[in-house]
Amino acid sequence: MPTSVPTSVGDPPSAAASLMYGVGLGGFVDGIVLHQILQWHHMVSADYPTTTVAGLEVNTLADGFFHLVTWFVVVGASIVTLAQWRHGRLPPSWRFHVGGLLAGWGGFNLVEGLVDHQILGVHHVRDDLGGPLAWDLGFLAFGALLVAAGWVLMRAGSRELEDRAWTPTPVAGAGGA
Repeated sequence: MPTSVPTSVGDPPSAAASLMYGVGLGGFVDGIVLHQILQWHHMVSADYPTTTVAGLEVNTLADGFFHLVTWFVVVGASIVTLAQWRHGRLPPSWRFHVGGLLAGWGGFNLVEGLVDHQILGVHHVRDDLGGPLAWDLGFLAFGALLVAAGWVLMRAGSRELEDRAWTPTPVAGAGGA
């Protein structure tokens, strides 16, 4: 089996893997903490109340599919990471990687909060309350804060990566003179 030859030496890593890890792990935090531990909501709890066995069964199934998707995102991030290493890219600095994780998690919160909570209305952060809008807005604000903090960390990490990057220089007289 042919091996992959690095196309360049010292290229910085793509942010894709870190962002994907953030989306997947952020989804796990949402599903595990908000759905399972605190039981504030489930994937489709607005249409299928969890006060009935049938509603709880539908929501448990939907939560399972949600966790499956987040697991595939984490697997995808692992594949992207390995592909980057095989192409000779530099490993990310901690700031760059953690920044990407935070930005990905915040991006997950913003998309999930806007799509599921506001546009589709399949659930809210706190389905057990009469007026869940404040919790939904807090969730969106937390997502925006994660994106901003992640972006700042990624920028600092990018500067670290620029300092670590190097380009091979040709050796004088090489080539058979």
